[in-house]
Amino acid sequence: MRSKASITLLSVGHACVDVYQGAVASLVPFLVAERAYGYAAASGVVLAAALLSSVAQPLFGALTDRRPAPWLLPAGTLLAGLGIALSGSSDSYALTLLCVAVSGAGVAAYHPESARVARLAGEGSHSAMGWFSLGGNAGFALAPLLVTAVVGTGGLRWTPLLVLPALVGAALNGAVLRAPERRRHLTGTAPAAGADDGASFLKLSLAVVCRSVVFTGLSSFLSLYAAQRLGGSTAAGTAALSVLYLGGAVGSVLGGRLAGRWDRVTVCRWSYLLSVAAVAGVVFVPGPALYLCVALTSAGLYVPFSLQVTLGQDYLPTRVGTASGVTLGLTVSVGGLASPLIGRVADATSLRTALAPLVLLPALAWLLFRALPEPAGPGGRAGAPAAAAAQRAVPKS
Repeated sequence: MRSKASITLLSVGHACVDVYQGAVASLVPFLVAERAYGYAAASGVVLAAALLSSVAQPLFGALTDRRPAPWLLPAGTLLAGLGIALSGSSDSYALTLLCVAVSGAGVAAYHPESARVARLAGEGSHSAMGWFSLGGNAGFALAPLLVTAVVGTGGLRWTPLLVLPALVGAALNGAVLRAPERRRHLTGTAPAAGADDGASFLKLSLAVVCRSVVFTGLSSFLSLYAAQRLGGSTAAGTAALSVLYLGGAVGSVLGGRLAGRWDRVTVCRWSYLLSVAAVAGVVFVPGPALYLCVALTSAGLYVPFSLQVTLGQDYLPTRVGTASGVTLGLTVSVGGLASPLIGRVADATSLRTALAPLVLLPALAWLLFRALPEPAGPGGRAGAPAAAAAQRAVPKS
């Protein structure tokens, strides 16, 4: 199976998994309506899935560093779907928590190994990793539509239908792994290009945390803030949130393309510099110009997304699974932990005051990237000729 076909299938399979990351929060309104959950109980459901998924990802990454386990792609996909499918089958709060935790475990099992497989399938291409990341972002954004269509029609008793994306995703991932010409390649490991650079990986992880706090904070409160700024219209808030998510689709692919011309550190650095001005515009610029600022914010935050994954892998070339688990899981979860703090500040002051500190975080990420070197590994400038050749094998936008 050619690289282009493999990355396409892996990207769609990624979307089928990340649907379940977005599905948990999308189920909350239905749990509140049908089971009369309070805010604390509803938050517990989201936390059960998010914490297990985020904390377990580095553990699965460490395990796959010892021995590649591509079978985790279809198995993790099925586990993620099964947990959500069963979450509405019982009125027991404890069983509901268990089901979403099982789904989180499936998500955790899938991501580190899938990032390693995507890296090998794309032959080190930044553009290939961009397309792979795009699939996950698309799945997350489509989750509310899927949950509303299914559960909004038949109630929580219809949640078993939500297993369908998992069945599709498992089949697509299995097709990649079963291809004879790919099987041996994807069950191996990429050759380590030098020693681990733990100091650079730590700085990178801190930059990913900054990005996560900004994006999650805006995702949580942008709809309310835009409605306030644009006359109280809920449609205005929904439109602003849609722009934030749709911009991510463009940014994920654009990041890979830009990294083919300049190195990843430079692209990430300029992206975060753009994000400083864009987030400031979201918070302070009045009127419809808010939408332009949201679009620029989305692009600025998503361009580095896939590049940070490959940078982490190159900073820890002997522990690619661990690097993937941290950059895709553990650091991202911090954003979710920061959102309640933003809400408390907003309750005590105003939403604008609570969102204003977010402007500083892309600036901190920019400073961290100024201290980062471009690795000379497979994805670095030393590997540019191979990466350029590999980019010709990925889908064109």
